[in-house]
Amino acid sequence: MTGGRLSTLSPMSATPSDPHRPRAPYMRVRDALAADIASGVYAPGDPIPSESELSQRFRVARETARRAVRELRERGVVYTEWGKGSFVVDPSAKGDGRGDA
Repeated sequence: MTGGRLSTLSPMSATPSDPHRPRAPYMRVRDALAADIASGVYAPGDPIPSESELSQRFRVARETARRAVRELRERGVVYTEWGKGSFVVDPSAKGDGRGDA
């Protein structure tokens, strides 16, 4: 019986790059925001939704939304101004990439 049980688990581990496997919630939020930015939903200098808005939109905890934004910030996709929010980086801008926002 144990052999049958192990075989039900092996497909997941056999395909670690499977795009349909479960992912951490922050990754879903991060990737959706990155896709929105890449497709022009949010242009350089535009604000992205607040952590509260993201947590409601994706039905995740606020800390999950915060982690997604932090990862985008670390990748240079957005920047955050304390008390104002997070904004899309202008990739053509020189220096800190903040543009005019």
